[in-house]
Amino acid sequence: MDVEKLLAQIEAAPAATSVRTVFGEPITVGERTIIPVARVGGAFGLGFGRGQAPVPEGAAGREGAGGGGGARFAARPIAVIEVTAERARVIPIVDWTRLALAGMLMIAWNVFWVMLTVRTIEARRAG
Repeated sequence: MDVEKLLAQIEAAPAATSVRTVFGEPITVGERTIIPVARVGGAFGLGFGRGQAPVPEGAAGREGAGGGGGARFAARPIAVIEVTAERARVIPIVDWTRLALAGMLMIAWNVFWVMLTVRTIEARRAG
């Protein structure tokens, strides 16, 4: 694939996104309709290069080139919208794993600072 085609696809990506990317298909059960809601995000990167590799004396020349790219797109459920004849409400989806990891990170951060403080106080007393 040449660079022009790749760049054209990248430019077309925002036009391909729509409300349907975030809000799923409504599901109706009895008199209740549920609409899933997701957080959608993505990123991509490209790199290219050109140059000549060092050539030992008397050897045939080599032309350099390079290229690379990558992309990541993800969707994570964040809520559902429940619609009934009486009301519509948003029910958030709690990501317990993410909360647990944040809690563990906070504990580790606090332990680090307590240990650093204790070591500093002990070093001042000893010195």
